[in-house]
Amino acid sequence: MAKKNRPKKINLEDLGGFVFSTNPEFEPQIFEDGDETPLNPGEQLLELYFEKKGRGGKQVVIIRGFEGNETELKDLGKSLKQHCGVGGSSKDGEIILQGNVRDKATDYLHKEGYKTKRIGG
Repeated sequence: MAKKNRPKKINLEDLGGFVFSTNPEFEPQIFEDGDETPLNPGEQLLELYFEKKGRGGKQVVIIRGFEGNETELKDLGKSLKQHCGVGGSSKDGEIILQGNVRDKATDYLHKEGYKTKRIGG
């Protein structure tokens, strides 16, 4: 017996924050990208993780806890990579630096005014 084509169930989280209202006077709140006030570096605590599992034995330092937009994250990641002389990437709220450069990264972040915390290894 063949399955009938049933409509796919919709999860409310898949709607992306839409609000449905039957009130004709309802006005949704509009957010713009420039509304957020960025945090100062001194107000942020960045966690520096040391990992080598799942990477073929290669060592990496993962920096988490950055609060800001994606371009600020990429700029900080680029300057960290240049300072430490390594490769890496910046995406999904994380900065990944290749190699065990946690001490260099910590020194640079302290000079920039960030608070840091070493986690792991």
